[in-house]
Amino acid sequence: MTLATDLPLKLASAARTVTVIGDVILDTWVYGTSHRLAREAPAPVVDRSHENFAPGGAANTAMNLAALGARVRLVGVAGDDAAGHRLQQLLDSAGVDTTHLLLDPAVATTTKSRVVVEDQVLFRLDETPGDYPAELLAELSEHALTAAWDSDALVICDYTGPVHHCDLPQQLGVMADRPLTVVDAHDPRHWAAAHPDLITPNHGEAEAVLGTSLGTGPGRIERVTEHATRLLEETGAAQVVVTFDRDGTVLLNRAGLVHRTWANPAAEKQASGAGDTFVAALTLARANGLPNYVALDLAQAAADVVVHRLGTSLCSTRDLMLHLNDFADALTATDELLDKVAAHRAAGHRVILSNGCFDVLHRGHISYLTKAAQLGDVLVVAVNDDDSVRRLKGEGRPINPLSDRAGVLAALNSVDYVTAFSTDTPIPLIEKLQPDIYVKGGDYTPEMLAETAVVRAYGGEVRIMDYVSDHSTSALVERMRQTQPKGEEHART
Repeated sequence: MTLATDLPLKLASAARTVTVIGDVILDTWVYGTSHRLAREAPAPVVDRSHENFAPGGAANTAMNLAALGARVRLVGVAGDDAAGHRLQQLLDSAGVDTTHLLLDPAVATTTKSRVVVEDQVLFRLDETPGDYPAELLAELSEHALTAAWDSDALVICDYTGPVHHCDLPQQLGVMADRPLTVVDAHDPRHWAAAHPDLITPNHGEAEAVLGTSLGTGPGRIERVTEHATRLLEETGAAQVVVTFDRDGTVLLNRAGLVHRTWANPAAEKQASGAGDTFVAALTLARANGLPNYVALDLAQAAADVVVHRLGTSLCSTRDLMLHLNDFADALTATDELLDKVAAHRAAGHRVILSNGCFDVLHRGHISYLTKAAQLGDVLVVAVNDDDSVRRLKGEGRPINPLSDRAGVLAALNSVDYVTAFSTDTPIPLIEKLQPDIYVKGGDYTPEMLAETAVVRAYGGEVRIMDYVSDHSTSALVERMRQTQPKGEEHART
């Protein structure tokens, strides 16, 4: 399974029912210009030009799910005030079911107002209510359980608001036939009694659970992986995805690292709500039964869409399809690749090169490319062109043409560049590129490879990744041939 361009459309067509239970916010973005300081204080005077309103918090997660084609129910609490009614109207117009959104005169709607001048947020003004009445919290729990029972998935968005102060963790923990449950919480330990299927803490939240610093930079990926078992024990979760902003995400289980994604970062001032988009896409993908690595890559792609937009934004099915379609012309020519790699080296990046036919991408490929990418900063994958595959594998191969093979590889978050070569070995490319590490997947030793002497001659390193033989391309092709009716294989040649 890979990130095919039409995958978002298939997810939308499935129309899964997802219930979002959480703390809702009304985001306000006030835009204007500023050319002078106030007389009474050294503060800019902003001439307001316009303002935008958007659902935030759990409401933004619900909006993203609806934009991706899910049937969404939102359970939450807001005030019976102008902000609360505006929030409900925005949700209703987007197709979110607000039957379980409780508007209560005893509380005020949580709001976050940002003043923006020339794409720069000058300040943010928050309004948050105080205590929530016990009867309102009890009503919230009742509505949550009612909405959840026939859903395909639940998303808990707990930002220490009302959903944090009701008894839902215990009630969900004993719920019979509970659907897929994803918890996005400032303190996921609070939801341990619910035994969630997946939690999605960010870097800081993971540190709080562990009571230790993970440091900064790419090294924190390795450090959080070492603490995977403890993270799961403390939170009662089956799996955890830790998000690291510019460094992407990692999916962990008790065995350690399952999959990693790489982000396409933007300036921090632009990012608002990308985490909600990530959780929405991840939940929808998992609710549709997609494999973990596909779900995580899809969620990263959705977050990459919105992180480059100013304000609280959404990723729709169309947005995601267009983003994935950017990989259609996936091949990077050798000369262009050399220029790009030179720029990476000037920035101090380590370059990794791997190569192969990649005729039918399978789990073995995904595993070893993910591990290869973790050895450095930039992963280049060189693909045999169609003629060289035919020479190596015989008539009838490749099954997929070069453009398709390259497009599939480029859609993987672990891969930075895909290039093609026409020779029987990648030695001519290695001599030009001179990667810091040359990685090969298979049951080889470095001494078995003709490439090893070339790599070591310029001071490079050769690494061999584990080979999952049961998932080899040859085995897959053979099984396909065995399952074909007699005569069909000849009819297709």
